[in-house]
Amino acid sequence: MSSALPAQDDRRFVLALGCPDRPGIIARITSFIAEFGGSIMEAGYHSDADSGWFFTRQAIKASTVPFGLAELRERFAAVAAELGTETEWQLLDSGARRRAVLLVSKDGHCLHDLLGRAASGELPATIEAVIGNHPDLAGMTEAHGVKFHHVLFPKDPAERGPAFDEVRSLVDSYHPDAVVLARFMQVLPAELCAHWAGRAINIHHSFLPSFVGARPYHQAFARGVKLIGATCHYVTAELDAGPIIEQDVTRIDHADDVGDMVRQGRDIERVVLARGLRWHLEGRVLVHGRRTVVFT
Repeated sequence: MSSALPAQDDRRFVLALGCPDRPGIIARITSFIAEFGGSIMEAGYHSDADSGWFFTRQAIKASTVPFGLAELRERFAAVAAELGTETEWQLLDSGARRRAVLLVSKDGHCLHDLLGRAASGELPATIEAVIGNHPDLAGMTEAHGVKFHHVLFPKDPAERGPAFDEVRSLVDSYHPDAVVLARFMQVLPAELCAHWAGRAINIHHSFLPSFVGARPYHQAFARGVKLIGATCHYVTAELDAGPIIEQDVTRIDHADDVGDMVRQGRDIERVVLARGLRWHLEGRVLVHGRRTVVFT
């Protein structure tokens, strides 16, 4: 499945950066871009008083850069060094094809939504493959021309190591920019969380940090909540506690049962996951510790 790439005139080199805050950071970055005649088409800034860190995202019109991305990275590395050894940064090309691999179980609503968005060009990535621990979603996946891999997971969690090894090997063979747990109902081992750190994205069907773990709608119903939600977050070894990318909620009332909550929650899950994945692929999400800065 091919992704829709921007027209040449819309192509951007996107710089995302975080570093300890101090005077002169913006001036240094913008003067660097001005030195070679670069045109900044989009810019976002955030200074976090609690952590003392500064964050920025700059989208530079690629046609105004008189050299390629590799040289731009090489030149900017010197600027990043001036800003301090703790500086974290990346430079992306919006014209380069981005890749995603999706992990699924039996629920297909998020998978169907992402496949449709990719097919229509809404998602700035190619869905390279879908990997499921059940075969149920193979037909839906293959109808979109995407390869489906079924990996059999033993019932005993203690025996699932080889299955996760197979999943890792399959995912890594596609060299993805994002590994999306699209209602993949398995807890990734800590080693795999570390291996895919900053790339593994999960959709959890509750408004975290409330109702972590399994059956959150049942937990919410038991507590009589009036709002239910969904959370898109990066995956870490701590269950459902990774840095949050996006969230949303919808209102329910006393007449709604668990089935109603599941049905309404699925609508939120689709939208929240699509937003979070898109922002990740566009280099709009900067992670610092357990928090994120998202330049939407």
